[in-house]
Amino acid sequence: MEALKILGLFGRMLSRTADNLYWMARHMERAENTARLLNAQHHSSMLPNAEDSAHRQWKSILDLFELDQFAIDEKKLLPKSVLRFMVEDHKNESSIISCLRKARENARSVRGGIPTELWEMINSACLEFDTIFKNSSWIKDPEKALDWVKQKSHIFRGVLEATMPRNEFLYFTKIGMFLERADNTARILDLSFSLNEMENKWENIRDEPLSEKKGVTPDNSIDRLGKDYYFWLAVLRSLSAFEIYRQVYRDEITPQKIAELLVTRKDMPRSLLVCVQNIQKNINRVCIADSSLSVKLVGKLVADIMYETVDSDFVEDIRLFLDKFLKRVNHLGTIVSQEFLVPISPLVNYDLRTIRDGDE
Repeated sequence: MEALKILGLFGRMLSRTADNLYWMARHMERAENTARLLNAQHHSSMLPNAEDSAHRQWKSILDLFELDQFAIDEKKLLPKSVLRFMVEDHKNESSIISCLRKARENARSVRGGIPTELWEMINSACLEFDTIFKNSSWIKDPEKALDWVKQKSHIFRGVLEATMPRNEFLYFTKIGMFLERADNTARILDLSFSLNEMENKWENIRDEPLSEKKGVTPDNSIDRLGKDYYFWLAVLRSLSAFEIYRQVYRDEITPQKIAELLVTRKDMPRSLLVCVQNIQKNINRVCIADSSLSVKLVGKLVADIMYETVDSDFVEDIRLFLDKFLKRVNHLGTIVSQEFLVPISPLVNYDLRTIRDGDE
């Protein structure tokens, strides 16, 4: 009886079906997120003097996906090589084509439980990929090819919303979608602040007279400000956040305001707060028992982000915050799998009181 109370609506649904829907959404979202990340890096690499730091930047992409073994061969760290590896390499489990094909296999496994339009959309995306990326011509204009991936993901969400019944099928799909989106937003932010730290050797230009900065002249400070502007502009556009930023702040682009927009703003669709709130809403729909660890974990995560203060101290330590957030989101995904889906490992009894700021 206790198990049925925890599962709620899920008591009428096979865990394997929910598992396939959950991972179908995660893989589609991951394909889009990879395209967004690569597009942001592609834009950053075109900035003036970016050639000197290209090696570090592209290696950071691989590190972010925990694919640093690819970087052993320095020749492979050329932008075109990394793009091909992350887009069309079937051996790379994190590549876009691998994500699309996994999503299709998940959809095929629940073919009778999803609308025909949704299956046809996912299947056609895989078939079109082979046509668009069958030769290397796309590498000449990677932005166009990566935009195609994002458009397919948008269509997937549109078909999902328009055709899926409002029941546990949709709720588990959305849990997977927003878990993956939260993870991606945090990773893009982490990568962006990491690259900015590496490339920006001086701090607080406005707070300190230029004459007091060794090696900084008015000319190169202006050049640095221009590069920073285009760098953060690429980050905002990679998350479809530039127009929203202008509507909310209406002034210059600063790291602190970007952090606020993408962490705590309720009106930013890809902010960490909006993502975890959507996770919470859909977990509550499939689970009616407060004793569920998933409910407790996501509730604490929502509260911590909602009442976070984004100031200069927060921005200074933002990478530590993002690292803890990623650990908490991944832990939440594991617990969701253990409680509702096909378990990855035996369920462990966690004491919520021992989890502080993401530490387990």
